Amino acid sequence: MSLLLPRIYPITDSTISSLSHAEQVELLLAGGATFIQLREKKNAAREFFDDAKRALRLAHEAGATIVINDRVDIAMALGARGVHLGQTDMPVVAARELLGQSAIIGYSTHNLDQVKAALRLPIDYLAVGPIFATSSKHNPDPVVGLEQLRIAKSIVGKLPLVAIGGIDETSLPEVLATGTDSVAMISQILSARDSIAGNLKKLLDASKK
Repeated sequence: MSLLLPRIYPITDSTISSLSHAEQVELLLAGGATFIQLREKKNAAREFFDDAKRALRLAHEAGATIVINDRVDIAMALGARGVHLGQTDMPVVAARELLGQSAIIGYSTHNLDQVKAALRLPIDYLAVGPIFATSSKHNPDPVVGLEQLRIAKSIVGKLPLVAIGGIDETSLPEVLATGTDSVAMISQILSARDSIAGNLKKLLDASKK
C-alpha cells in the first residue's frame, strides 16, 4: 500500500490538552487534519475505548484517517484504519497478521540501527525521533538530530518518514528540508486548548512554504 501522509501529523494527548480524544479530534478536524493518531498512556482501556469510538465516528464523517497508538486490540475492535507501534509494543509481524494487509501500521525508531532493522518489517510508514529535546514523553530516548534524520531518509527511500520530538514552528522548515515526509506534533498543537484548530492550521500553512 502506498501511503500519502500529510505534512503535519497531529497526535492526541489527553494529559497535555485536558480534553477527551473525541474533543481533540473535533478541533483537529476543524484545523484541517486528515490523519490523526490517538495516543493514550494514562486512562483505563475501557475509558479509552469509549472515547476513541466517539473520535473515530467524527473522523469517519469528515473523511479523515485515525490510527491508534499501541493498542492493536482497540484498533481491531473499533475498526480503526491501523495502529502506530513502538519498540516495546506488540511485534509488527504479529500486528500485521491480526489486522490484515489493508491496515496501516506505523513504527517508531530512535536511532539509525533501528531504522535499518525496521525496513525488514511489514510497515507502511516509519517515525524517527526525538529530533530535538521533548517534554511530551517521559524518559525520552536520546536526541536524534537533523543530520541523522537526513541519513534516515536516505536509508528508507520511498517509505514515508515521520519526524517527531521537540519540533515547533521555528524548526519546522529545517526539519522538512531534510526530505522527511511528515512532521508529528503534540505539544505545539495541543498545549493551548482554545487554539488547537488555529495552531494546526497555522502549522499546515507554514509547512507549504
